[in-house]
Amino acid sequence: MFRAAEYKGQRAIAVAPCVPISPAVGEVQIQVSHCGICGTDLHLFHGNMDHRVTLPQVIGHESSGTISALGEGVVDWEVGDRVTVRPLAPCGDCSTCRRGHSHVCPNLKFIGIDAPGAMQGLWTIPAHTLHRLPAALSLLDAALVEPIAVACHDVRMGRVTSGEFAVVIGGGPIGALVALVARHHGARVVVTEINPFRVQLLREMGLEVLDPRTTDVPAFVQVETERDGADVVFEVSGSASGAELMTKLGRVRARIVVVAVFPKPVLVDLHKMFWKEQEMIGTRVYEPVDFDEAIALLTAGEVPFRSLITGVYPLDDVQKGLVEMEQGADVMKTLVDCSS
Repeated sequence: MFRAAEYKGQRAIAVAPCVPISPAVGEVQIQVSHCGICGTDLHLFHGNMDHRVTLPQVIGHESSGTISALGEGVVDWEVGDRVTVRPLAPCGDCSTCRRGHSHVCPNLKFIGIDAPGAMQGLWTIPAHTLHRLPAALSLLDAALVEPIAVACHDVRMGRVTSGEFAVVIGGGPIGALVALVARHHGARVVVTEINPFRVQLLREMGLEVLDPRTTDVPAFVQVETERDGADVVFEVSGSASGAELMTKLGRVRARIVVVAVFPKPVLVDLHKMFWKEQEMIGTRVYEPVDFDEAIALLTAGEVPFRSLITGVYPLDDVQKGLVEMEQGADVMKTLVDCSS
């Protein structure tokens, strides 16, 4: 029997029988293999998105699986195809969508929050969300495609090129992925992080990591760039200190890429931005091209993405995985085996 991990509200996740939904016109049903637990799931667990969910709500959006059924009108796909999902449902009618920016549609529905997510055995979704997986890519690894696509989008928006000096503020899962993708694009990358477990893991992957509590990061960047400053800075920590630091690290006309979500206003040194004509870039989710790059990078095997997986849990342990993240345990990326 297939099962599903449902958010019940008030910090409670329950595992219940999966209720399969036959795919309608333009939809497919996927037998889910694996799904990652991410920071968005933790925000949902904390009740911060209760205004968007319909309880009980199946969570999760970092997925891999195989097509098990096709709805009417679905072409180019067959039962048995291996896929991952770009979990966005834009309206398609607004001016933003018409300009080609549907990933930031003001009416965007995020599948896994606004609609049932991937932590279930059988999942029915729009066919337009699918991306094909190569036969050489395992379904376990493919659950990393979605967060890697986030990093690909961030690095693309930051216009990172070979030989540049990049700083990533925050070495959690997304910060680590941004650092790995930026390094793959040829940049020298320095990551700031305070969690000892993450510091060690990032260093084992060959990344240069600084603890801002013990290292003067602006002074370090000035020395290493011959008093020029970083070409691009990624703020991924979501912290007030990170926001205050980001414009201080960049050179003249540096790109400051804001990746983290800041639900409340924070202090930003805009004088530095003004004085050096720095460019601040907001980034949100991804576009199809970012999924294509993520799949290609993951399949090539040249970047040590697998090292970020620190645990694979059965559906019964989804709440355990969320609590470990919440408590700052020795985890980076936890996957859920949805077929277990």
